[in-house]
Amino acid sequence: MKSEDTPFVGGPLDGRVLPVLLGITGHPPKTYRVPVPDAAGGPPTVLVYRRVPRPQAGRFALGHKWQYEFDPEGPDGREDRPRWPWSRPKPDRKPGQKPDAVPDTAPDATPGAKGEATDE
Repeated sequence: MKSEDTPFVGGPLDGRVLPVLLGITGHPPKTYRVPVPDAAGGPPTVLVYRRVPRPQAGRFALGHKWQYEFDPEGPDGREDRPRWPWSRPKPDRKPGQKPDAVPDTAPDATPGAKGEATDE
């Protein structure tokens, strides 16, 4: 597979240039996760780097070059990716909860419905 030397900015890998494998489109992955083992034997800490366009140094730069910037908020810090309607739960119910067949709070617009004052 093809790789590209990619610089890392910020965080513990600041200033390092590492070879990163390219995907089938010729671009490195959007996020780069680095697991760092815990000295006490606990779960590893995951450092997250996000791919951003590298500033162009030359006037005639061809193609995009990338660099990775440290994301201190971690794996779920930024949600700048597209959120498709079929991949997220509705805001009024919990994930995995089935919708009710008849909602309890639906207004009843029929004449003489319960809760309506009548003069009988």
